[in-house]
Amino acid sequence: MRSSGILLHPSSLPHHGPCGDLGAGAIQFLDWLHKAGVGLWQTLPLHPPGAGFSPYSSHSAFAGAVYLCSLQQFVEQGLLKHDETIPPAHDERIVLDAIQNWKIPLIYKAAQNLLEQTPESIEQWISTQHWVEDWSLFCALQKKYDVHGWQNFPKDLAQRKSKALKKARKELINEMKLEQAAQYLFFKQWERIKKAAADRNIKIVGDMPIFVAADGCDAWTHRHLFRWDKDGNADPLAGAPPDAFSDMGQHWGNPLYNWKEHKKEKFAWWIRRINAELELSDYVRIDHFRGFCAAWEIPRSANGDARKGSWGPSPGRELFTTLQNKWPELPFVAEDLGVITPDVDALRMDYSLMGMKVLQFAFGSYDHMYLPHNFDSPNWACYTGTHDNDTILGWYHHTCGDEQHRFRVYTSSDGHQANWEMIRAAWGSTAKWAITTMQDILGQGSEGRMNVPGEGGGNWSWRAHELPEEAAYRLWSVNETFNRLPKQRTS
Repeated sequence: MRSSGILLHPSSLPHHGPCGDLGAGAIQFLDWLHKAGVGLWQTLPLHPPGAGFSPYSSHSAFAGAVYLCSLQQFVEQGLLKHDETIPPAHDERIVLDAIQNWKIPLIYKAAQNLLEQTPESIEQWISTQHWVEDWSLFCALQKKYDVHGWQNFPKDLAQRKSKALKKARKELINEMKLEQAAQYLFFKQWERIKKAAADRNIKIVGDMPIFVAADGCDAWTHRHLFRWDKDGNADPLAGAPPDAFSDMGQHWGNPLYNWKEHKKEKFAWWIRRINAELELSDYVRIDHFRGFCAAWEIPRSANGDARKGSWGPSPGRELFTTLQNKWPELPFVAEDLGVITPDVDALRMDYSLMGMKVLQFAFGSYDHMYLPHNFDSPNWACYTGTHDNDTILGWYHHTCGDEQHRFRVYTSSDGHQANWEMIRAAWGSTAKWAITTMQDILGQGSEGRMNVPGEGGGNWSWRAHELPEEAAYRLWSVNETFNRLPKQRTS
């Protein structure tokens, strides 16, 4: 079925606090999507953000990003007082200091109050979550030793010696319970949002990075599933080779998978991971899908020089056959951007996975494969841009004159409203899904960009300040024109 979607992380929702959250603003956004005839809400990963506040470098593939919790919901539950939740001065962008030093302490205060009021509800939830004990111990140890990552734990704990772990669990039981209560609060709030979306016939599209953090909880608790040198350092490291966008390639620093061990365990960790993602969302976009055919392996001895890497094989077919046995429809979107080899295309097509087309990359020539008239099947998600792209207006004003000209000719426009013209081009394509960012609906320039790959600061801090009704009505008209309204919304 033809559908349309908006890419917007909950942290970017309108809110009077330091960031968007899972409270009234999220419900208002779902109402806006419903009014606009939009059937998909795509988020970024919903796990704890890592370095630079990036949701793609989380310390956990399972834990939730508790900073997204709504304090107002806690007031309504009697876990906080209203006066406590009056936020510091509002800012145009997400305020990380206020999140860390004002909001997160209040979230843990609410968690402590919940522990004192109804501990049994938390215990019941914990019994259904295989990951939460390890995660809560990981967090408690980081705080106790004031370190970042498990490599800096005392040796016996870093190596997960059973006696040391048993002692730590006993000593840190209260700290662990507090973290578990905070996780419970996040998942209960997200459960409410997901139900509200379903009530409005809106599907959630999640996002799953292929790799995990080298110093994160998953690497600590499942060391045998990753590749390390004799000193316990990740070796080789994940990245990308030099290409048209980067002469030096990219060095991500994630550990590579020990696929032999994954196969030995019949991909049990992957099944648990996918299951956890599908509890959060209805579909999952898999970041860096080509890594399931082959991953760029950079030796530790290369000292971060991605040019010295090489391709190492991955058992994508065995993995996806295993996943298909559990999820016959495989509700995934493959992020298959860049220079993709035939084996990657074959893997995606053989398992009927939806691929991606990004229109901002399409105007280098009139025969580019990303141009809508060149789509070879409907099994695509057509994006105007992703979280890593500039906004449409930012792209248009900064791209070369030849691309601007081809865009104007292709869209029969003067470029004055390039954002809406590109949206119409995506919506008019044969792709099953057409997705744009909220920044592009709002007509923002480069100031609305979410992430500039390779830049360490200033990313992931954009936020919306309005959900204009006129934009919803305009998008509804585009959805109606190109048959992308949900079936019960055709009038």
